[in-house]
Amino acid sequence: MGEIEVGEVFTISDESEEEHSVEVLAKVTLEGTDYVAVSFVQDLQAESNDDIDLFFLKIDDNHDLSAIESDDEFDRVSEAFDAILDEE
Repeated sequence: MGEIEVGEVFTISDESEEEHSVEVLAKVTLEGTDYVAVSFVQDLQAESNDDIDLFFLKIDDNHDLSAIESDDEFDRVSEAFDAILDEE
């Protein structure tokens, strides 16, 4: 997988192996690690913007997406994305 860009759509599998399309809404780099905020495409296409679920994923050295393991890391990433997304 190459560089992940904002606006890119790709498919992820959840725990039950069901596939979902997600779109990258924002990207941020903290302490040398890239993170993306993604949301389900079907939620983005729905009329209401009230209840869009955002997910934060870490991009590892192989350009693979992985979950954020620690609460501490999640809080830092969440704050960084809040700052970006509030500007729009």
